[in-house]
Amino acid sequence: MEAFSTDMLPSDHGQATLVGRVLLAEGPTPVLIRDDVVHDVSREAATVADLLERDDLDSVGGRALCDVGALNGDGQPKILAPVDLQCVKAAGVTFALSAIERVIEERARGDSNRANEIRGDLEAKVGSGIRSVVPGSDEAAALKAALIEANMWSQYLEVAIGPDAEVFTKGPVLSAVGWGAQIGVRSNSDWNNPEPEVVVVVDRHGNIRGATLGNDVNLRDIEGRSALLLGKAKDNNASTALGPFIRVFDDHFTMDDVRNATVDLVIEGRDNYRLEGTNKMSEISRDPTDLVRQTMSEHQYPDGFVLFLGTLFAPIQDRDAPGRGFTHKEGDIVRISTPKLGTLVNQVTTSKAAPPWEFGIRDLMLNLARRGLLAQPAHA
Repeated sequence: MEAFSTDMLPSDHGQATLVGRVLLAEGPTPVLIRDDVVHDVSREAATVADLLERDDLDSVGGRALCDVGALNGDGQPKILAPVDLQCVKAAGVTFALSAIERVIEERARGDSNRANEIRGDLEAKVGSGIRSVVPGSDEAAALKAALIEANMWSQYLEVAIGPDAEVFTKGPVLSAVGWGAQIGVRSNSDWNNPEPEVVVVVDRHGNIRGATLGNDVNLRDIEGRSALLLGKAKDNNASTALGPFIRVFDDHFTMDDVRNATVDLVIEGRDNYRLEGTNKMSEISRDPTDLVRQTMSEHQYPDGFVLFLGTLFAPIQDRDAPGRGFTHKEGDIVRISTPKLGTLVNQVTTSKAAPPWEFGIRDLMLNLARRGLLAQPAHA
């Protein structure tokens, strides 16, 4: 793995308000990055969830720890996922191409050898229509009726063009890994891929406070066998990566920057394999604010939540045998980037081989209590 550097930050990081978490000797610590210096703000906000409830981030003080480019170096703080108490949610099938790929997975029943044949047939019949339809509209209802008549309807198309978005829980609180960590795929999966996504960060009141980058690892063979295996396909040790930092909305970064983001993906393998892809948020079928609204329509999140917005990227480039498509190999380096949010880098391993997740909510509360950080903050 390469070392962390300022090249991993937003291209305009001098204007950005960046929130994150690092691991110090005393425990996980929320930080603010100002003028490329990492500041420990735990005395004013014990958790990132607390910090993002504040509207006065410019006035939050803290202890300078190190230059941001020194993070993850010898004897320096280690970057953690930039969220803590927030629920980790994800929206699926929010792009037309993603919907088509889910239908392919479903029809192939997890067999990548059948995928190419199905893909060509389905794209020829559905591709152009599904890209232009507005979910939940009269046109979407008409397209659904036509596909049912042609015996081509799928549960994935239901959430792609129907009124209700697919929103699921990606992982438990505190289970996400950060920049530079190993990211895990199930050891019994042999057809999988990264999912490069923009992730919005929402406070307890439903306000979208900012965004970060995420990798919503996808196990195509497992979910493809049955949508009822979604939990097994999505929620595994080290299967969620976030970071490197949350960029908070301000005059220099707004929801329109999220809507217009182009997310680039590069995968480099030990076998000299290289794959590049792009996720254009402008092609999303549902607006991010609508996805947040649907997530909260009949649920509350008193500690806030993060929401993966879905991906356009679906790798079909062959890696080994013709027709087998892409799948990860251990040691792959996955780099996800966009200018306004920076670069998230992780190395692929299996969920069994990745460091086990051992620090949960009780551990965090005990740690904060020992450090004297659970007293009522002065601003509350």
